[in-house]
Amino acid sequence: MLVLLPPSETKSPDGDGAPLDLATLSAPELTPVRQRLVRALVDLAADPPAARAALGLSPAQDAELARNAALCTSPTRPAIERYTGVLYDALGIRSLTRAQRARADRRLAVGSALFGLVRADDAVPAYRLSAASALPGLPTLRSLWRPVLAPALAGSGELVVDLRSGAYQALAPVPGAVTVDVLSERPDGTRTVVSHANKAHKGRVARLLATTSAEPDGVVRLRALLRRAGLHVEHDGGTALTLVLRPS
Repeated sequence: MLVLLPPSETKSPDGDGAPLDLATLSAPELTPVRQRLVRALVDLAADPPAARAALGLSPAQDAELARNAALCTSPTRPAIERYTGVLYDALGIRSLTRAQRARADRRLAVGSALFGLVRADDAVPAYRLSAASALPGLPTLRSLWRPVLAPALAGSGELVVDLRSGAYQALAPVPGAVTVDVLSERPDGTRTVVSHANKAHKGRVARLLATTSAEPDGVVRLRALLRRAGLHVEHDGGTALTLVLRPS
């Protein structure tokens, strides 16, 4: 089972690993696009006004440009520890036992605008690039990634649980992947998407899937696994699941 997580804009700034070595990352077929994007980000960081415009940043966020400028020289850390925020807080990777962490490293991966896909234990530096960014002189990220990333994901040979946000799914859809939508139900029965709850519960789902000893091989068994964990999960056919948060 491969659980695809969305990245986060916020990232841990530190690390004690060796500088970025693209040759060591998973999915080596993605290396040419990774190289192209790394070079583009480093070069763009030398022109702050252009970089701010391309990345949607303000002058108060120039520390992000400094990170991009140092992409090839700054320390790295495992990808699953690099990303931060609500989803990753709920995942709680640092609280796992050694055995759980080993299983999580095998099952978790992060969709990335810069790297395409990184496995949990791939060593990456802090950076700033989102799926919506448009880098000067380059095609769209979707145009760059889809031809190489889609086959890499489709050819994994594993059940793929795609928890990525829509912008990252658009970079490379995975045919047959199980998706999970999170809806909050109001007392009157109406349902809505709540961003914070969506991220937190996807993090909890990711933690469950990363640590369970079960090996679901399809959407029906995955639904059963989530229900046994006490989650209210609906399945109306196909490969989409809906996790409903009911009022207490």
